[in-house]
Amino acid sequence: MTRSNFSAPRTVIRTALLGSVLLAGLAATGCSPIVATRGNLTDPQLVAELQPGQSRRDDVAAVLGTPTSVGTFDPNVWYYIGQKTEKTAFFEPEVTERRVVVAHFDDTGVLREIKTLDKSAGQDVDLVERTTPTAGREMGFLEQMMGNVGRFSAKDTKGKGPGS
Repeated sequence: MTRSNFSAPRTVIRTALLGSVLLAGLAATGCSPIVATRGNLTDPQLVAELQPGQSRRDDVAAVLGTPTSVGTFDPNVWYYIGQKTEKTAFFEPEVTERRVVVAHFDDTGVLREIKTLDKSAGQDVDLVERTTPTAGREMGFLEQMMGNVGRFSAKDTKGKGPGS
């Protein structure tokens, strides 16, 4: 009889301990950052293999892959754009690495210049919080939700739209 009295509290303690360990593990995984790589984050060693005056478009494409973007006004400029971000829990993602490789070609397709820009070469742009004014009036939430109640009937509604 004494043995069964001691086994119940031990089971409760073990269950509580196991639950605590699982909860701590779950909390730890929620705090680890989520790393995301977007675009073509080129390897600097691969970029160093390309030689201006010797490498051609096909060589650049073979080493770095398809460009992220081609110049809008000058198709002889290729851009390889990539960045790595880390996001922890509900916080805004933080850019940890950003690289833009710009390859300039001459009209014959020979690499004229290649340069790498990193995160420090970027500029912050302040966004404008204004809204564009529109004609008409503001509708409240209830007006939007209840606006069409009773407006249409189950009968033929041909020619009886708004403004009729």
